[in-house]
Amino acid sequence: MSLRPEQPGLYDLAVIGGGINGTGIARDAAGRGASVVLFEQGDLAGGTSSASTKLIHGGLRYLEHCEFRLVREALMEREVLWASAPHIVWPLRFVLPHLPGLRPAWLLRLGLFLYDHLGGRRLLPGTRSLDLARDEAGAPLKAGFRRAFEYSDCWVEDARLVVLNARDAAARGAEIRTRTRVVAAARGPAHWELTVEAGGRRETVRARILVNAAGPWVSEVLTGVVRANAAAGVRLVQGSHIVVRRLFRHDRAYIFQNPDGRIVFAIPYERDFTLIGTTDRDYRGDPAAVAASEEEIAYLCAAASEYFREAIRPQDVVWTYSGVRPLYDDGAGKAQEATRDYVLTLDAGGDRAPLLSVFGGKITTYRRLAEAALEQLRDHLGAARAPAWTARARLPGGDFPATGYAALAAAIRREYPFLDPAHAARLVRAYGTEAREILQGARGPADLGRVFGADLTEREVRYLMRREWAVGAEDVLWRRSKLGLRLSPAEAAALDGFMRGDAAASSAA
Repeated sequence: MSLRPEQPGLYDLAVIGGGINGTGIARDAAGRGASVVLFEQGDLAGGTSSASTKLIHGGLRYLEHCEFRLVREALMEREVLWASAPHIVWPLRFVLPHLPGLRPAWLLRLGLFLYDHLGGRRLLPGTRSLDLARDEAGAPLKAGFRRAFEYSDCWVEDARLVVLNARDAAARGAEIRTRTRVVAAARGPAHWELTVEAGGRRETVRARILVNAAGPWVSEVLTGVVRANAAAGVRLVQGSHIVVRRLFRHDRAYIFQNPDGRIVFAIPYERDFTLIGTTDRDYRGDPAAVAASEEEIAYLCAAASEYFREAIRPQDVVWTYSGVRPLYDDGAGKAQEATRDYVLTLDAGGDRAPLLSVFGGKITTYRRLAEAALEQLRDHLGAARAPAWTARARLPGGDFPATGYAALAAAIRREYPFLDPAHAARLVRAYGTEAREILQGARGPADLGRVFGADLTEREVRYLMRREWAVGAEDVLWRRSKLGLRLSPAEAAALDGFMRGDAAASSAA
């Protein structure tokens, strides 16, 4: 039961940040009965949460830094998240070639043994050894690689995971306000008064608790909005990725060791491409302006070329993206050695409304982070102190078995036989059972309306505007999907014009 009816206009919880941690906390709190409002200055997943390597993984290399609690928690979350959203999370096998002179084979075997047994694995298959001279995974690699190990992790559509958490939070009563910036926060003994701005208009919102989940902007919120005196222990680390045309035909990914101690992944991506990443280097600029540098692009090309027969050159890159990870500053000497664990700091003096700030974390452990945040706030939530609930809850569209994607895609094809198989597969991957909401009543392609490019139809675009807070073409093409890889600049501009014109017409009406 929410406390809001006792004092109209006063929320239990206000969350700053529409990334994975902010939406995860909003969802968890709303599901426990708290009244919640979330503010995001841009689009959902507009920052780091759409710029990850898109893996739900334990983090094999974190074992080297003895982060056993983090690795165990992350490993346990793989199958939890897979079960909650099997349309956007699915298993992926990783091939780790052994390179003499780097980590010895015995160390890799030990690490993979721990990886298999730390995390309560049930459905994911375990590790096995590969002879690259016989296995198809060896075909794209240089002839010198003979031995490899293969293990399991999961893939996730990261930005869609954010949107689905926001969707579920909203379904449970939370208000999700995108394109809304918190410009000031005044702290009283019992509540916060937030000044928020959207579309050039300002208003005041009151909340008992303020959660700062602004990701790379967490320090900026503390110093510029909250006016806190305490220093923020955040270390901004840039991670960049490149996308090239498909380098191999099988559906497994590679994890490559490099002499500098870093690792690089090469992952099947959007059917026709390969994703290569990531880099790790300290970042001191504006997080909104981060972009892959020429140096990073060259580094990733060179690292992958050490393994693949076919050299990868910067001119082969069809797209790049980069994000800034807001890691907790643990004093590590190198960016790649900084902890990926999360730290929650609660400032809740007797005469001041509570402030919870979120540092670090990784997309794999966002749900556990949200549980930890609500546990820290338990004594301040009053009647909204229900127990944790998200471990067995499904996200929108995920109400089918974890291993049931193929069956659902086949059912959609039977129900809508006019759909191209690739189109049906993409819709089910993006929306799961909610693909039927987009397709409802359609008897042929014409019923789906205008086609903006590739297989993106007016029916789908209107769904994204109505249900997922999409406003412009970038929201649709690079966060709700990755169809930006397939649409031309002219097609993207036409889509943007349609969306903004339609929104303006709806607003005028």
